Amino acid sequence: MLLSHSPLNAKRICIYISESDKWHSQPLYAALLKVLKDQGIAGATLLRGMAGFGAHSRMQSTSLEVLSMDLPIIIEAVDRIEKIEAVLELIYPMVTEGLITLEDVQIAKYTHRYLNPLPVDRPVSMCMTQNVISFFHNQTVGEAWKIMLQNNLKAAPIVDVEGQVVGIITDQDLLERAGLQHRLSIAIRLPDDRIHHELMELDKSPIRLADVMSKPVFTVSADDPLLKAVTLMTQQNLKRLPVINKEKELVGIISRLDVLRQVLDLKIQDEVPCIPPAQGKSVGEIMQLKIPMVGLDANLSEIIETMNAHASRRIIVCDDQGRAAGLISETDLFTRIQPQKHAGILKALSKKAKAPEGDETANKLMSPNPLCAKADLSIVEAVRLMLSTSRKWLLVIDEYEQPLGYVDRQALLTALSPDLPPTISI
Repeated sequence: MLLSHSPLNAKRICIYISESDKWHSQPLYAALLKVLKDQGIAGATLLRGMAGFGAHSRMQSTSLEVLSMDLPIIIEAVDRIEKIEAVLELIYPMVTEGLITLEDVQIAKYTHRYLNPLPVDRPVSMCMTQNVISFFHNQTVGEAWKIMLQNNLKAAPIVDVEGQVVGIITDQDLLERAGLQHRLSIAIRLPDDRIHHELMELDKSPIRLADVMSKPVFTVSADDPLLKAVTLMTQQNLKRLPVINKEKELVGIISRLDVLRQVLDLKIQDEVPCIPPAQGKSVGEIMQLKIPMVGLDANLSEIIETMNAHASRRIIVCDDQGRAAGLISETDLFTRIQPQKHAGILKALSKKAKAPEGDETANKLMSPNPLCAKADLSIVEAVRLMLSTSRKWLLVIDEYEQPLGYVDRQALLTALSPDLPPTISI
């Protein structure tokens, strides 16, 4: 029998004592639990037996016929091998009469509320964005793009005459299939005359949204639990899902950002539970290791080549000591470089031409002070940090402020998603 998720090797310790046993005038079981907690053991369970006998063969029972206040006690704890072995040295001399056993175990799943901060039972209707802009399937791409520009809208559902969702349109769809020249993030930064010219060109196109929209489209019901939406988004790598009612009419949309905002409701206690490794709950465990990076003196050609090589819209700029100094996005290239070079930059980003020459360097184009954190930052705190600063990337750095990796919103969403039951094969 094989689990699809690799189990974590661990040890289980079982301590068999009596309820009347003492340690420095306090109940031994209480003293043992305190040691386990103080040593950062992930958790322990105390079981009070109903009946039993020990080395002295004295019967102990909770029955009225054989009433005893010296009932058997079992304390169980499971954690990493090295942590159990370390705590054994401390509790060994405390058990003067009893039994201690050790077993090798495999952890198939370990979780608690802090490890699963998403309220997955919350209905989608409580998390979604309402009053969503949508388009009819027979509208032209020019009509849609004008509205998307006016509302800074990267994507929108497509409905038929009955109001039922039949697809979704994104700026990427328009780029690939309708002749659009720029993504929304770039287009909204172009001069008005340039935008007006491109809208006029799109108005001449007879292409309808039904011809270029993404379909079939995944949807969720307003009554569905958030778990269903998160599962769909992570499994299908989606940024958003249209939300429908019982009549299959559009009533809202739930985005990746909407889901991450639900974590802000979590009230983190002062004492965060000790979380074992290999749970994917710190940024160091989920970070992307291949970082697109350039030096301060990198020219425009090197910057664009690095973006294209990593299929990334952002790159990190490092100083001479290898420390993160800034970040350059595609939009930075258009807001900090002369408009006459924009066409050449677009062609270079599309791998259709070389980047235009110039004296621009990464040091001049970057946005300084990228959002950074150490590898042990929790996922919950990472969500709070990125949302509060409206950043899409969190750079993970070491003690020398050198980049180790980065985390984006998709990585956060995946890490926060509840584990699905493992697949078992015989």
